[in-house]
Amino acid sequence: MKLGRLPQLLQLAQLGARAWRAPLALALVLVAVQLLGALGRENLPYDRVAILAGGEYSRLVTAHFFHYDLAHLVWNLVGLALVAALFAREFDLRGWIAILVASTVAVDLGFLVFEPQIEWYVGFSGVLHGLMAAGLCAWLRRTPDAITALVAGLFALKLGWEHLVGPLPFTASTLAVPVIHQAHTYGAIGGAAAAVWILWRQRSAAASL
Repeated sequence: MKLGRLPQLLQLAQLGARAWRAPLALALVLVAVQLLGALGRENLPYDRVAILAGGEYSRLVTAHFFHYDLAHLVWNLVGLALVAALFAREFDLRGWIAILVASTVAVDLGFLVFEPQIEWYVGFSGVLHGLMAAGLCAWLRRTPDAITALVAGLFALKLGWEHLVGPLPFTASTLAVPVIHQAHTYGAIGGAAAAVWILWRQRSAAASL
């Protein structure tokens, strides 16, 4: 390896390390919230009655950071690691925060407006699907090749399978809580919408230069 390329490789490594800071911080938050145990189970989940009748609106946020048990948490941490490995560099920190917020709001609004039968919910999977959808939107804009189309198609197929057939067998069998697939769909819609808006703004800003 030529020494002239060493600074470039070091710069790429530093960029990669920075890209992992936010996902690692988020993972630590998820683990820390889980340590609340029974206190978290009582006060943090999405509870339709507590929200609408009791005014406990903080549950609209905290529900996404608390998990039913360790297996539930581990699945979402694995998913977060996958999203970070694939897409962390597609948006800056402000962009990912906007996508996270949009995904959270989309799940909450979807539950409150369209899913009155969902009375209780915990977990990061809905938001995680929003992050995944946003990353795929960036891929489709930047590198619309066969591999990108395949990954996007598999993601859409997963969402469709959950609606028509039910949860994927290898995940449902490891969880003690039912998979609420509606959260995945609403999260994906919110994440994709935020990503399209961010990418449009980036393109408009570039065109004006």
